[in-house]
This record gives sequence, C-alpha cells and structure tokens, in this order.
Amino acid sequence: MALNDYFTGLQHVGIPSKDLDVTIDFYKSLGFEQAGLFHNGENRCAFMKFGNLIVETWEGDPVAMKNGAINHISMNCTDVDKAFAAAKEQGLNVLDDEIQSIPSFWDNGIRFFNIQGPNHETIEFCQIVK
Repeated sequence: MALNDYFTGLQHVGIPSKDLDVTIDFYKSLGFEQAGLFHNGENRCAFMKFGNLIVETWEGDPVAMKNGAINHISMNCTDVDKAFAAAKEQGLNVLDDEIQSIPSFWDNGIRFFNIQGPNHETIEFCQIVK
C-alpha cells in the first residue's frame, strides 16, 4: 500500500486572500472562471478555474504578502481513508491527527489531510465527497 495509489494528480493550489473580491476579480481578468464560492464558517472560499488549473483562495487566514505565499498544493484523492493510512505507514510527516472535513464545500463536502514536505511545503490530500 503506497500513498500514490490513492491520488490522481494535482487538484488545486491554495492561496489565502487579503481581499477575496479583489482576488476573484484579478483571476477573472486573467481568464479564470469562478468554479465555486463556498462558506466556511463566517469566511468565504472561491475556486477559480482555467483549463485544468484550479486556484483555491479564501479569506480569514493570515496572508504573507511576500513571494512564496502559496499556502498548499492539493492532490486529488480517490480514497482519503486509505491514503491517510498509507501516509502514516510510509512514515511521512502527517500534520493532522485525523482526517479533516469541510461539509459546506461542493455538493457533499470534502475530506482531507495534510503532510509536510522536506522544504516545509504543505501537501493536502483532498477527496471531494460524492
């Protein structure tokens, strides 16, 4: 059982936003379309799509406002439970004690966990609940 058995490729790149409306307008000006706008508590999260690239951007978290400010990359996970077990079995630096969820995203929510890469990059393994 290996972690790469449970993801199909890049799902999205996550970038926190200082002003979500300005960020949405910026990506629209580049030709992106708004694929989704969701609430996460009191904050909003937008998914902006151009071809096969999706940028997740949200309000409510600190924004670095400097180069290298991408928060995470997310892999499209096919079975988050098995992927979580495989990541722990491989001895990866799993950042979450359990699988996380946000029920307000997409039609039925998402389930995900994060690992840390060797350069302190966060890699999320995210399954959109069907």
